[in-house]
Amino acid sequence: MRAFLGVLACSLTVLSVHGLYSASDDVVELNPSNFNREVMQSDSLWLVEFYAPWCGHCKNLAPEWKKAATALKGIVKVGAVDADQHNSLGGQYGVRGFPTIKIFAANKHKPEDYQGGRSSQAIVDSALNALRSLVKDRLGGKTGGSDSGRQSGGGAGNKKDVVELTDDNFDSTVLDSGDVWMVEFFAPWCGHCKNLEPEWMAAATEIKEQTKGKVKLGAVDATVHQGLASRYGIRGFPTIKIFRKGEEPEDYQGGRTRSDIVAHAMDLFSDNIPPPELREILNEDILKKTCEDYQLCIISVLPHILDTGASGRNSYLEVMRTMAEKYKKKMWGWLWTEAGAQMELESALGIGGFGYPAMAAINARKMKFALLRGSFSETGIHEFLRELSVGRGSTATVGGGALPKINTVEPWDGKDGVLPTEDDIDLSDVDLDDLEKVEL
Repeated sequence: MRAFLGVLACSLTVLSVHGLYSASDDVVELNPSNFNREVMQSDSLWLVEFYAPWCGHCKNLAPEWKKAATALKGIVKVGAVDADQHNSLGGQYGVRGFPTIKIFAANKHKPEDYQGGRSSQAIVDSALNALRSLVKDRLGGKTGGSDSGRQSGGGAGNKKDVVELTDDNFDSTVLDSGDVWMVEFFAPWCGHCKNLEPEWMAAATEIKEQTKGKVKLGAVDATVHQGLASRYGIRGFPTIKIFRKGEEPEDYQGGRTRSDIVAHAMDLFSDNIPPPELREILNEDILKKTCEDYQLCIISVLPHILDTGASGRNSYLEVMRTMAEKYKKKMWGWLWTEAGAQMELESALGIGGFGYPAMAAINARKMKFALLRGSFSETGIHEFLRELSVGRGSTATVGGGALPKINTVEPWDGKDGVLPTEDDIDLSDVDLDDLEKVEL
């Protein structure tokens, strides 16, 4: 999986960064390959931190997390996911900021959000309270531990979660669907297909629960529905293909165990996560939180409403939303403001001298920024952000070396601007006699 989100260095180079934990720590490093085996199929209670190596709050938490893991060793499992590198896991559990901590207790498919403090003592206390509740539930006869079955051959799953596909229902069920489909073409006599069946069934149940039905697994008996098999060029069994609406099907090249199938499905699911929110800079908290919580914050300064009207402004905002969607897996923050509303911000970024709209990408940890020099269009912004992603482009230090003061303003009401009327102009301090004097 590509993992090139790192710290924005002086050249805005996006680097691969080592995780915050090592093999010598009592914190278990989790990733898409081992998450199901270690957490989902375990009877243990787990505390899992989703972090990014560049996140300052994560770095502050790391020593406390390690202390808590050592104190809880043999009692409660403590793990960590580099969600910057393994964003499929972060997307799977709705992680939008770092660090995010989840408690995987009785129902592993519905982990609880950790609400405690960030000290090792607070973490241990919360873990023991969660463990006490888990034990009490088991004592009362409630199911505890993993409910997702076991791996390789003994996997539990609901056969109904694998959708039976035929020549008659394939187009309406798969091709017309807005969901992602993984479809197995099999033959009943095929030994490899028989080995895959329990894994496919168990994966289908787990994927249905974890993606809320946004990724579906289906199966086609290619010996019966030969039209479909011929249509997609099936030559051997089992063959697995991935279908997304409006795109050509692609061959699945991953492993055949449930964990392999689930991991790939979660990657597909992360491709469909919602884009980040595009927020107007209304106060200092919005700018500070966005720029400090995300690796980069992308800020646009749009022309005054009197210059563009509502339709013109909405066209610029639509360009931003399109690009936020395109780059959503980067987990960047997206902001905008009106020209003249935040003059200190414009000054700190050197914006204004070359016109509006303008765009800057800020790394608040390095206090470095880069400016869009091309057109404010999908093509121009894509080239700008692509250059940042591969470590190219000129940068500068944010003026003053810190985020500037932000004015509190009213949100845009979505309407065209209105010119001030004569009643809005105060002439009380104007000497009208002076207006009659004209120097030649």
